[in-house]
Amino acid sequence: MAHVSDLISTDIEQYLKKHEHKSLLRFITCGSVDDGKSTLIGRLLYESKMLFDDQLAAIEADSKKWGTQGGEIDFALLVDGLAAEREQGITIDVAYRFFSTDRRKFIVADTPGHEQYTRNMITGASTADVAVILVDARRGILTQTRRHSFLVSLIGIRKVVLAINKMDLVDYSEKVFHTITEEYRSFAAQFGLEDITAIPLSALRGDNIIEKSPRMPWHHGSTLMGYLETVSIEESVQQAGAFRLPVQWVNRPHLDFRGFCGTVASGTVKPGDRVRVQPSGRESRVARIVTASGDLPMAVAGQSITLTLTDEIDISRGDMISLATSPAEVADQFEATLVWMSDDAMLPGRPYLLKIGTRTLGATITEPKYKINVNTMEHLATKKLDINEIGVCNLALDRPIAFDAYKENRDTGAFILIDRMSNNTVGAGMLHFALRRAHNVHLQPVDMDKDARARSKGQRPAVLWFTGLSGAGKSTIANLVDKKLHALGRHTYLLDGDNLRHGLNKDLGFTDADRVENIRRVAEVAHLFVDAGLIVLTAFISPFRAERAMARGLFEQREFIEVHVDTPLDVAEARDVKGLYRKARRGELRNFTGVDSPYEPPETPEIRVNTERQSAEAAADAVIARLRELGVLA
Repeated sequence: MAHVSDLISTDIEQYLKKHEHKSLLRFITCGSVDDGKSTLIGRLLYESKMLFDDQLAAIEADSKKWGTQGGEIDFALLVDGLAAEREQGITIDVAYRFFSTDRRKFIVADTPGHEQYTRNMITGASTADVAVILVDARRGILTQTRRHSFLVSLIGIRKVVLAINKMDLVDYSEKVFHTITEEYRSFAAQFGLEDITAIPLSALRGDNIIEKSPRMPWHHGSTLMGYLETVSIEESVQQAGAFRLPVQWVNRPHLDFRGFCGTVASGTVKPGDRVRVQPSGRESRVARIVTASGDLPMAVAGQSITLTLTDEIDISRGDMISLATSPAEVADQFEATLVWMSDDAMLPGRPYLLKIGTRTLGATITEPKYKINVNTMEHLATKKLDINEIGVCNLALDRPIAFDAYKENRDTGAFILIDRMSNNTVGAGMLHFALRRAHNVHLQPVDMDKDARARSKGQRPAVLWFTGLSGAGKSTIANLVDKKLHALGRHTYLLDGDNLRHGLNKDLGFTDADRVENIRRVAEVAHLFVDAGLIVLTAFISPFRAERAMARGLFEQREFIEVHVDTPLDVAEARDVKGLYRKARRGELRNFTGVDSPYEPPETPEIRVNTERQSAEAAADAVIARLRELGVLA
């Protein structure tokens, strides 16, 4: 196995040393479904002699069982390892393969071509230096070819191989090759892809893969392997950038050592350099650069190191260490490009988790400024993003972070979004710049605070968040609790869903996006009232756990008290005081909770009442009793 080298048998240590110092190229293959990506990678592995004898025997046997080449070796099966991939003859997951030649080492990611697996393609492309975009010579440029090309440009890959495959099926036509090449270059120029090398090939027959094909004497350019072995890797660009070290771990093995571990994202650092810790802004000097092999005189991009500083500074996982002379920006609001990767649409105002580098924090997204039509590059107005759609949005974080624009540093400008409830990755994005208001708008300090206002009222401020189906009795019980608190001399305010839709929220409908914004506004108003020292009661369906979690996150511990008015759907629908269920069942009222829009009940509410078994009065008394237990009514 492996490429032929006499050193393997004569001087294995010299061979390994030579192998260790070869440059490494990471590249992806992408394009539309059935363009031959897996076959191409299989051919590269075969031609570079990276297969053991037993692997060859296995692939010959698999080709007879699963293959699509009539008994010949089906090279795609070397990469498509999932049973579903072999059954359907497609790629689903990202498959990584390593191979090498005498000149270079390679890691290739075979990414799926189906539109529904575009999110997997993003994963494979995130670390690539080169993109090999395959096009079926019979079909030309397709929608997924355009989508993948645009994503390649967004991710920051600037070197592209346009591999026009299956030339054997168009009689190796030079005209077909040039027509596709011209169309692709014209399209790619719209979003800045200029370093494009077009190669006509047949992955199945091996034409122009390793050696030039005699069937295409009109092609005077490089073979695919020739290009991959000689293309320049811009490692120097990363090392020439400003020093950035996202802190992964604080290493404290004993009292006499405190180091900050991480992988250098860009730039270089030496002992004695003055550094700044961000976002705190504190500065110190590098004392040592510690590694498992001993201290280093200098560290460069890509190295895993531990820094020690001359001063004791509070540094935690997620902080960024930068050179003091060229620090990263710090902000909590940004413009970003977002690729949506979830089956559930992106809803403006919904809280998500954002992971950037080693830091994870809360984030909300505004309504998209626009989404991008990948075929025409047209900017289209939209209120949400569906799966595989690409848009430009503003982001707001719950605390400032250190960052660089993605075009300047892929490691410190890229992020993913995570669903708070399921922990699934739902989006990937690239930061453009900090919004001006992130730097110019600051909290104004005031002398009178929440504690002072609460003391003047002689009470502990809190919010009672009543949630449940329409007709469960939320407003009735909240109104009774409000009266009982008033009778006890407490200062309260009741925010009712229907009442607010006549004023503050009268511009909102009942789509999922509008429901999210409805609850966001209510939570912010309730937060202000709690800051005023009041006991606030809110009565809203608030159907989604994510938005209730967002509301809870605005308050201090023990201030948010969730009250689940737990009533079965059939009971609530039988009451139907407002006639809303009947309208929804007739199709006159769309997006109605419990009928054609879901309700996600609380899992661990502080208070639960059941109006099927309790009267409204008894439920209100139960709430008051529980408030005494929780210390709200001391």
